[in-house]
Amino acid sequence: MDARTIIAGIRDGHTPSADALQWFAKGLADGRVSDAQAGAFAMAVVLKGLGDAGRTALTMAMRDSGKVLQWHCDGPVIDKHSTGGIGDCVSLVLAPALAACGAYVPMISGRGLGHTGGTLDKLEAIPGLQTTQSEARLRDIVGRVGCAIVSASADMAPADRRLYAVRDVTATVESLDLITASILSKKLAAGLQGLVMDVKTGSGAFMKDAGAARALATALVDTANAAGCRTTAMITDMSQPLAPALGNGLEVAEAMRVLTGQTHGRLFDLSVALGGQALVLGGLADTPKAGEGQIQAALASGRAADRFARMLADMGGPKDFAEHWQDHLPSAPVIRDLPAPRAGYVTAIQGEAMGLAVIALGGGRQVERDIINPAVGLDRVAPLGAYREKGDPLLRIHAATPEQADRATKALLNAITITDEAASVSPLILNQVPG
Repeated sequence: MDARTIIAGIRDGHTPSADALQWFAKGLADGRVSDAQAGAFAMAVVLKGLGDAGRTALTMAMRDSGKVLQWHCDGPVIDKHSTGGIGDCVSLVLAPALAACGAYVPMISGRGLGHTGGTLDKLEAIPGLQTTQSEARLRDIVGRVGCAIVSASADMAPADRRLYAVRDVTATVESLDLITASILSKKLAAGLQGLVMDVKTGSGAFMKDAGAARALATALVDTANAAGCRTTAMITDMSQPLAPALGNGLEVAEAMRVLTGQTHGRLFDLSVALGGQALVLGGLADTPKAGEGQIQAALASGRAADRFARMLADMGGPKDFAEHWQDHLPSAPVIRDLPAPRAGYVTAIQGEAMGLAVIALGGGRQVERDIINPAVGLDRVAPLGAYREKGDPLLRIHAATPEQADRATKALLNAITITDEAASVSPLILNQVPG
């Protein structure tokens, strides 16, 4: 086999064999495939597609290009993945809640991408915590605590790491086949038995069109199940932040409020719903409703918060985080309200603009080498449908300097629409794609 023949076949509309895709993925991992060939392959897939069988074969080939973990636990190995949104800190709530219900959760997570935050960046707002762990240490933490949220090792799905970097500079990111293979190759390399997907749509999501979100959810579910991992997906609303906080330390604080029973908003609701589905996939609940009850009980009893605290301590974080998390999280020197410019109802939130405002504050990366400020961001964000008098706070800005707060104020006023009449608010869960 050779790269040119495989690329030419896709270009001409032929689906490559599973063996051909295995060869190509290995070539990406070991360097036999050049950057030019990787870019040509990606463009051919964007233009011609691979079909269902080809998409599954590419996913499995990229999974098998590196280390695939094997587990021998006394419970199911399950996980969740979100396609990205603003104020989405579900992983921080759900991983320990699932562990408290008898599941094992080796959650391989990522960093911020575009206008959305990354789970690893959020965790690193906690002093001392290390998201890079050896395989031996990952196994030890998962085995004792039930969950660990870590970065992917260099030898997990190396073909995806190589292809993704090429796609980013060749205008080939937006491909259903390539997106599916990229997401699932890393998740399947973690050795999962069950996976629940959270595919977001709306102004704060990458997939702003509901039809595109449905197509992606279907591709993810079909491909993962064909690869042998029981998977289901929820399509969820991202027309407003999931939690009323954006920014790494502020989102950790919001997750702690859910874990300690201080709030029961959209973040709580979605964590419970996704957890119910995950427990069914893992055989720990007979129905989603029963699973939701188990997740709620784990949160209400404090068992989930205890698992989270134990995980953080084992990863280098403070040993007393559960009791004194407010003291450990960073605080910005400039904190100010964003006043409503007029009276009325919050009827639209431009989520992408809001996420970019947080990045401009220093809460995300403009370029790869940027250092994130974990203290900055937004909180107390008014939800859609809320009524505010003129001058009432729409949200609170946490900034490093008054000048940054001033710039954020201008950007955020343009991102929030206030009208005289209230508008309908989309339900949190829009649809479901069963496995």
